[in-house]
Amino acid sequence: MKYKILILLLTAAIYYCHAGTPGIVLNQCGFYPYGPKIAVIINSPASDSFYIVSADKKDTVFKGELRPPVQSSYSPAVTRIADFSSFTQTGKYIVYVKGLPSSAIFSVNDNVFEALTAAALKGFYYQRSAMPLEEKYAGQWKRPAGHPDTRVLIHPSAATVTRPAGTVISCPGGWYDAGDYNKYIVNSGITMGTLLSAYEDFPDYFAGLQTNIPESNNQLPDLLDEILYNLRWMLTMQDPDDGGVYHKCTNAAFDGQVMPGVTKLPRYVVQKSTAATLDFVAVMAQSARIFRQFPSVLPGLSDSCLDAAVYAWKWATLHPGIAYDQSAINASFSPPVTTGAYGDHFFTDERFWAAAELFTTTGKDEYLPAINAYPIHQLQLASWSNVGMLGCYTLMRQYRSAEPTSQNIPYDLIRDQLFSFAGGLVTNGGNRAFQTMMGQSSKDYIWGSNAVALNQSIALINAYMMSDTTTYLKAALSNLDYVLGRNATGYCFVTGASSKSPLHIHHRPSRADGIAAPVPGLLAGGPNPGMQDKVPYPFADPETAFIDDGKAYACNEIAINWNAPLVYVSAAFEALQRKAALSRE
Repeated sequence: MKYKILILLLTAAIYYCHAGTPGIVLNQCGFYPYGPKIAVIINSPASDSFYIVSADKKDTVFKGELRPPVQSSYSPAVTRIADFSSFTQTGKYIVYVKGLPSSAIFSVNDNVFEALTAAALKGFYYQRSAMPLEEKYAGQWKRPAGHPDTRVLIHPSAATVTRPAGTVISCPGGWYDAGDYNKYIVNSGITMGTLLSAYEDFPDYFAGLQTNIPESNNQLPDLLDEILYNLRWMLTMQDPDDGGVYHKCTNAAFDGQVMPGVTKLPRYVVQKSTAATLDFVAVMAQSARIFRQFPSVLPGLSDSCLDAAVYAWKWATLHPGIAYDQSAINASFSPPVTTGAYGDHFFTDERFWAAAELFTTTGKDEYLPAINAYPIHQLQLASWSNVGMLGCYTLMRQYRSAEPTSQNIPYDLIRDQLFSFAGGLVTNGGNRAFQTMMGQSSKDYIWGSNAVALNQSIALINAYMMSDTTTYLKAALSNLDYVLGRNATGYCFVTGASSKSPLHIHHRPSRADGIAAPVPGLLAGGPNPGMQDKVPYPFADPETAFIDDGKAYACNEIAINWNAPLVYVSAAFEALQRKAALSRE
């Protein structure tokens, strides 16, 4: 047995030295004084002991023993865990193990994720499309305005009698969706729902969070200012003649690797779809509920959002199954559209989410049938194509509050299913080699795998808020640790957040602006063994299939629906850490 373990450790050492991965990986941002603190040793150590050393390497402040080796299920990695949770002294430190390079410098402090939260939220500002980013807000990443979208054409796939093909409409504002320069309603759906939920769950925290955007210091929290920029664009995507919502505002083909607004190719809105319309309903209904708290600041906005939601709901009721099928569209209409499809052929989850938001905002029983038709027992992790979980979060938020509820909604069943889902994550244990909930199976490592980790954390945080059981919260924290560096690649996947963050993300402004550092606060997609970009990756194992290459869009692109859960999760810990005794009282 002793020799078997030695062979495993030597194999892992050879593998990861070739990969260029540091021997000690951890959350490179840091830890709360009374929270869990884990580093993972990948390369074979020369000692069974580890040390916490001051960042200047002058003082050794803690000594511990490494746990026995663990073989990862998702690569040849064999790891040992250094647990220093009992160390509570604030400051800046490194982890040292004899024979290995020291870890990245990390902090122990009471607000360890505050800068991360602000940067992740500021990432949306850098994605704004139709306004110049001024130096006093954007620093070295200042740029002219991107696509104005004041003269957008109705694509033949979206033509109606009142808006025939070629009709010019105006759809300004909104965020660029990802590394490209197009704007998609479906992906805005889960993005906005996640950010709006972050505000509803932690309003006091966001009331004090400043991100240095043009609207800072007005009468709204910066989070709501940022949401508002995309919300106003979404409102322009509704056809005023029938209430349906166009699927996206886009070029016919992707722009090249240039700065936004350089190309002058025609922009289009394309076919209305049931998924886009129902996502729009949910966002507008939730926005109406939130912005009615600010009637003097935004007079009439709440009513406009609710009117738009109800109008779109009627369209979706009349058109319950219109899928966005880009191949079929291109077979019938010209010009062909080859940008992101966000196609979805199942709408039960969107209908449930939309109905849950409408019911919570209006209290009207007419939305109950759609809520009760949803198969709660089939609850899945939130993603752009499956948003049912967002409806559950809203109904549980209502159930926990003093808001009126209905005897006709199975709140107890929804609660039990959320507990079952979150409990299943904890029971399964995820990737034991890295002590994260991420890695429930190899299926976690997909396109946008970092969003899988963070959406797991959101589910666990919601279970904590329903139960005050800290097991859920600590499990959620393990996945934030994963995204911030405790993973098989050794990368902290948030640009600008650490000394080993991606420098070459698939993000057109970051590639074309001539600045070495990428736009900060953006979350790279993460390991993806699918490698759909056909770029040669050094490794193809699920947890190591990552390369910091601007061409590697399958693992190194950024996207708004990945940044949104990063905002939620990092803010949640900043808001909850004292209650959960993760920092000093």
